[in-house]
Amino acid sequence: MENKKIKHFVIENQIEEIPALAEKIDELAEKWELSQVLAMNINLVIEEALSNIIFYAFNDKAKHKIKISISINNKKLAIKITDDGIPFDPLSLNQPDITLPAEERPIGGLGIFLISQFMDEMSYARQKNQNLFTLNKNI
Repeated sequence: MENKKIKHFVIENQIEEIPALAEKIDELAEKWELSQVLAMNINLVIEEALSNIIFYAFNDKAKHKIKISISINNKKLAIKITDDGIPFDPLSLNQPDITLPAEERPIGGLGIFLISQFMDEMSYARQKNQNLFTLNKNI
């Protein structure tokens, strides 16, 4: 049986924090011997989710902590992102119509769609006044 691996990260709700986190995730992927493609996809998914949280989840200028945990257990990669922003279920959005020409599409909504293309399962919960967004991928 494969040992469970887990790593926790905490960033503030500042977009400038994402590149440093991406470097840490690349280092983790190397340590865990994940493929470069998987590492790139993990970073893309996390960047999309975090930028949505940073730009839209907080209606004040205060500093907020966003927690990210990445784990692997029995060939399943799980990413959990927790924030204390306003309640928002990203899965409640309608999927964008990607058959429309770019100029006819509404702005926004592509981030969650993009995440759904890379991950096998996505779930959302509101627990203890926090948003919990969970992403799973079979590896």
